[in-house]
Amino acid sequence: MSNENFFERVYAVARQIPYGRVTSYGAIAKALGAARSARMVGWAMNASHSMDDVPAHRVVNRKGLLTGKFHFDGTNLMQQLLESEGIVVVDNQIIDFDKIFWEPEVES
Repeated sequence: MSNENFFERVYAVARQIPYGRVTSYGAIAKALGAARSARMVGWAMNASHSMDDVPAHRVVNRKGLLTGKFHFDGTNLMQQLLESEGIVVVDNQIIDFDKIFWEPEVES
């Protein structure tokens, strides 16, 4: 499978993340049947910044840390986008991560 095809599948999952919720790189990889590909999901999110329809700010690491924030214009844009959806972030960490975590459905 090409990276381009994989990235498109990642974006299709990311577009499903509900407003005010987050998921992780690993959860997206697992949903795509590529559980060990969390880093590739991160690369896809990094490459998605010209796509307004991909909510990359809703994808964080498995502990709820804003590890992708350095790929957003301005140092706090990722946090500001999340906070505008009602998500509380303290020291780059999502508060109540378990409550707002969204588990994508596994592709069949």
